[in-house]
Amino acid sequence: MAELSWRHQTLIQALLSRGPLRDDQFHPIFNGLTGKNPGTHKQAFDEYLLKINKALSYVQCELRGFRNQYDGRVYYGVVNTVSDEQSKLGTKYSVPQIAFYKAIIEAIVQDATAQGSISNIHALNLRLENQVLTSTGSQSQCDPTQVPPAVKNFSLSQKEKTLDELVRDQWLNRTPDGIIGLGVRSFLDLRSYFRNNDIPSCQVCNEAGVKADVCQNDACTVRIHKYCLKKFFSQRRGERVCPSCGTEWNYVVPKAELVDEEEEADVPTQTQPPRGPRTKRLRSSKTDSADVVGTGSSQASRPTSDLRRTTRSTACSR
Repeated sequence: MAELSWRHQTLIQALLSRGPLRDDQFHPIFNGLTGKNPGTHKQAFDEYLLKINKALSYVQCELRGFRNQYDGRVYYGVVNTVSDEQSKLGTKYSVPQIAFYKAIIEAIVQDATAQGSISNIHALNLRLENQVLTSTGSQSQCDPTQVPPAVKNFSLSQKEKTLDELVRDQWLNRTPDGIIGLGVRSFLDLRSYFRNNDIPSCQVCNEAGVKADVCQNDACTVRIHKYCLKKFFSQRRGERVCPSCGTEWNYVVPKAELVDEEEEADVPTQTQPPRGPRTKRLRSSKTDSADVVGTGSSQASRPTSDLRRTTRSTACSR
């Protein structure tokens, strides 16, 4: 096990005690501890993270960096990389609350238009029975006796209270006009869920395209994050076209816009294995039980229901 200095330990403690931190919050902590700015001393910063992750791997945790698909900013947090019956005990959420969270996540990621959000009313009207039936392997029979009474009787007021809790704990995000999106903790913890369920990835960065621009050709499944579009098209001269089908992409590169070094920098290297080839459609795939809703960095229960295939044409007609 790698021996960590008090500086390494302080970085870990900062994330454990405060939760996920944005880069402009986490970098000053690193600068204060080491006297080095991560922007100008990227190698030193990466070496610190690598050493921390070598040590955390012994307790099946990881310090992870990720980019929030709504604001394009990099965040850092500590996550549990395994889910077992013991770690599931760490959640403060009940079974119907977890089922409600899973239903919201699926409703968001199944949108073929990649809006990355649903309305508050849509969320409150989601049915939870399928979440329980899928996790028990009884969806094909749809036996109502398999649904716990707590789930069947989960009221509208309980859903509203749960939404407030999920937003407060940063699992979800809610705008003033009632639009529900993924919170920073969901992006932090659900990486393997996105991969296991073949959520279409961004053509540029290869991360899940939950909130992204899509090709205007309905037959093409290419998605590109807005912050990736800026980098992708600014590096190319002439036409702005889809990199796959060649359809014109309605995007104008901002004129004479300066991009600071932090925006252009890649998300720090992780200990996670690289993602496989980009997928072209949503496939039904049962997930493992590792991505969870929990307290702090612990994980408790992941969405286990199969994703339904959704086409962009059917999404637009809803």
